Amino acid sequence: MAYSHTNSKGITYYLHKSEVTLRGGKPQTIYFFTKTENNPKGTPVDLPEDRVVNENPRNGFLTLSKKK
Repeated sequence: MAYSHTNSKGITYYLHKSEVTLRGGKPQTIYFFTKTENNPKGTPVDLPEDRVVNENPRNGFLTLSKKK
């Protein structure tokens, strides 16, 4: 089951991750939120312990950032 977060506008988003390869050939994990729990572009995941969810107060857009 994926991590879910409901923003201030009442919309629930689910956390996903995907492994991508950068131009230099280095692999990197990216995290993103979607409105559906099953997304073909990524796999649902729990919130990593070293990350925190931030919400843009203007539009309710969710992002992840590393804990300080």
